[in-house]
Amino acid sequence: MNNRRRLTGFVTSNKMQKTVVVEITRTFRHPLYRKVVQLSKRVKAHDELNCQVGDEVQIVESRPLSREKRWVVEAIVKRETKTADSGVEALS
Repeated sequence: MNNRRRLTGFVTSNKMQKTVVVEITRTFRHPLYRKVVQLSKRVKAHDELNCQVGDEVQIVESRPLSREKRWVVEAIVKRETKTADSGVEALS
């Protein structure tokens, strides 16, 4: 095993060729006020596995592949399951 950083996040966009946008959410407690804080970061990752929007993926850092891509999709942790009527509202 190598010592590269590995993060888990959700795919928010796959409109580019072989590139996906992954949103990584970090939850921690504020050191002074003790409130739970959530911070999100969006990174571009190289995708050879054909990820879909909503998939949970594990990304690993790599050498710079382009101006903004420094991550590669390593594995798909959980696929997004879509139903036939998702996103469709009934008109009455």
